[in-house]
Amino acid sequence: MSILERPRARPSAPAQKKNAPVRRDPARTRERILQAAIGEFSEKGLDGARVDEIARRSRANKRLIYHYFGNKDELFLAVLERAYDDIRHAEAALNLDGLDPETAMRRLTEFSFDYSASNPHFIHLVNSENLYGARHLRQSKRILKLNSPVIEMLRRILERGQREGVFRKDVDPLQLYVSIAALGYFYLSNNPTLSVVFGRDLAGAREVRARREHNVAVVLGFLKQRSD
Repeated sequence: MSILERPRARPSAPAQKKNAPVRRDPARTRERILQAAIGEFSEKGLDGARVDEIARRSRANKRLIYHYFGNKDELFLAVLERAYDDIRHAEAALNLDGLDPETAMRRLTEFSFDYSASNPHFIHLVNSENLYGARHLRQSKRILKLNSPVIEMLRRILERGQREGVFRKDVDPLQLYVSIAALGYFYLSNNPTLSVVFGRDLAGAREVRARREHNVAVVLGFLKQRSD
C-alpha cells in the first residue's frame, strides 16, 4: 500500500475534563431501545419478551425505556408502527408510478415476497399481534395513515392498466393487495410445517424462486383483461 492509499490518522479528540457531564443523545437512545425491542418481540412474542432483556440489548436502563415508551404494551405498539413504517417506505421507494402497469404489478408482487423473506421479524410481529386481535394497533393514531398510501398506489396502477386495456376493471385494490401479501406471507410463515407435511424442502433456493415466480403468474393471470 502506498502512502497515498494509507488511511489518514484522525485527529485526537480533545481530552474530556474530569467529571464533565456526559452528553446525552435521546434520539439515538430511543432508536437503540426500539431496535432491541424489535428483536426481542419478534423472537419471543409479547408475552415472552422481557423489558430487562430489552434494556440489556439496548444498553439502556429500564427507567429510560419506561420514560420513552410508557410501558411494555406501548413499546410493542411502537415496534409494530415501525415495522409497518419500514415496509411502506420500502414500497414507496419502488417508484411504481413510473413503470408500465404490468411491470409495476410484477415488481410489487416480487417485492412483497422478497421483503417477507428478508425480514422474518415482520411476519413474527404481525403473527404476535394477531394473537391479540390487533388490540395494540387499534390504539394507534398513525396506522391508517401509514398504510393507506400503498392502496392508493395500487389503485393508480390498476387504473392505468384498465385505461390501456391490459387489466380487468372489477378489481378492488385492497382485496388485491391482501392477495399479493398472502401469497408470500403464508408460504414463508408456514414453510417449516408445509415442508414436513408434504415431504418437500420448500425453503430450498430452487423452491423459493419457483414460488416467487408462481406468485407473479397468479397475480398477472388474475388481472389479465378478459376477452369475453
